[in-house]
Amino acid sequence: QVQLVESGGGLVQPGGSLRLSCAASRSIYNINVMGWYRRQAPGKERELVATISRGGDTNFADSVKGRFAISGDIAKNTVYLQMNSLKPEDTAVYYCNLATSWVNYWGRGTQVTVSS
Repeated sequence: QVQLVESGGGLVQPGGSLRLSCAASRSIYNINVMGWYRRQAPGKERELVATISRGGDTNFADSVKGRFAISGDIAKNTVYLQMNSLKPEDTAVYYCNLATSWVNYWGRGTQVTVSS
């Protein structure tokens, strides 16, 4: 069974930066899109943060445009999220996602807390 493991979360002050990483426990083939999602509070829906396609096209939530960057290596099944100028409202559990045409793989999440 494939597992996605996120790392890089933690506590950071407003205005600070964090870099999240995600790697698969074994090879996943035919990935179409890799991305990051977040859930800001229990009971709230998980929302898209950023995605990157096989072709390198990126998509960002309006709330993070200009502050976050996504990168990844489909062949290595790794995806990264560089988060700059963090705000308290970015506090959430962040989940990575690797999607093929048939299966969506999810990580278990990493907590990001932005607070002074």
